[in-house]
Amino acid sequence: MPDLPPTVFVLFGATGDLAARMVLPAFDVLDRRGLLPPDWRLVGSGRGDRSDDDFRDLVRDALAEHGDGAPTDGLLERLRFAGGGHTPSDPGQLLEVVDRARDELGGDAQLVHYLAVPPGAFEDLTRALDRHGLAKGARVVYEKPYGTSPEGFRELDELVHSVFDEDQVFRIDHFLGKEGTQDLHVLRFANGLFSSVWSREHVAQVQVDVPETLDVADRAEFYDATGATLDMLVTHLFQVAAEVAMEPPVSLAPDDLQEAREAVLAAFRPLAREDVVLGQFTGYRDLDDVADDSTTDTFVAARLWIDTDRWRGVPFLLRTGKRMADSEQRVTLVMRRPEGPVGTLPGGGNTVSLSLSGAGALDLGLVAKRPGPGLELAVAGTSLDLAAVPGGDPLPPYASLLLDVLTGDRSLFTTSAGLEHAWRAVRPVLEDRPEVRPYEPGSWGPEEATALADPCGWVVGQGG
Repeated sequence: MPDLPPTVFVLFGATGDLAARMVLPAFDVLDRRGLLPPDWRLVGSGRGDRSDDDFRDLVRDALAEHGDGAPTDGLLERLRFAGGGHTPSDPGQLLEVVDRARDELGGDAQLVHYLAVPPGAFEDLTRALDRHGLAKGARVVYEKPYGTSPEGFRELDELVHSVFDEDQVFRIDHFLGKEGTQDLHVLRFANGLFSSVWSREHVAQVQVDVPETLDVADRAEFYDATGATLDMLVTHLFQVAAEVAMEPPVSLAPDDLQEAREAVLAAFRPLAREDVVLGQFTGYRDLDDVADDSTTDTFVAARLWIDTDRWRGVPFLLRTGKRMADSEQRVTLVMRRPEGPVGTLPGGGNTVSLSLSGAGALDLGLVAKRPGPGLELAVAGTSLDLAAVPGGDPLPPYASLLLDVLTGDRSLFTTSAGLEHAWRAVRPVLEDRPEVRPYEPGSWGPEEATALADPCGWVVGQGG
């Protein structure tokens, strides 16, 4: 890893839920592993007025609940807080605190801004960074969703590019930082067993399935303004589908990976209304901060077509939802049934499946002979836990991506062009939304979503 210069991190939304659950634990992991620069400061920015010690208490509480326990003394002593907010008309305390932190580090420390705030705050913060001289030479991380409509995306991106060069901008999608997602590259390109069958000649369906048992009660106000389509489909699920479907890049260098991902996103056929099922779990409208007549989708399933020679005619089935029967993060290639002397085959075999949870796991579904007399067939499986690969030491997704920001590696970040293609693909559904159908908590979503996966059926939940 290259030597890292002295760095001042500015965490906007430092007192919020996202910072507590994801961003602060990522700093803690990198600190414990010695992967942060030798000299650094973390400045929390918020509207309230609190002391550095108050911020340290907040970080302690966040890491006790969401991290690995008590933070190190080294992390705590590097924390600063800048209250008073940060707007184009009023920088609050941020300029003073950043200047003091830079002086402590030698005066020329690089700046990394992390916008862990709702998407509605991106434009004002971007203008404020420009207005108050905090944009030049800095790197900036935008959370998702980066825009909440095709028009909103374009307006935001034009503003961002008026302030920052593209190589300064890191649009985070933590699914791309998952070990399992990165394993897709190696699984496919380093193993002839898989690279030779990674096409429509051998694959009947691709499923990207992220059901969740989680509720949204603790962030209902944010979620009701976003919904599953914007929160998950146009972000995580599209990006993972692009990882599966990309053509082999020239190399695994950042620019080559981004170019391959953008090319396949450009081949996404705009979603047809009949290929999308939206749902809302029963009881959602009873949550605080949710309107009694809300039509926000807490579930989305989509059948996506990719118009490349490799994948033409193969449905990519994307599904996610809250309050479902189980939680999974899984990519599955359902293989075509082989022609030959074996007659009727049992369902559930002939799959190559990769779990994106944790360090990832490779699961193969096979058809085998059931031991005993006769030739009775059964489905068998084998699994490789990728955490068991010798010498492995996986990083959580946010920690992995934060480290990439530090080193300037943009290979696992979405680009402006790639997001333009994603918004184009989802636009028809936003302009002519399907009816939002009810489903019971603890189920697999609306019944109408089952037909999208015919004739193979959804691999996740087949027995449930």
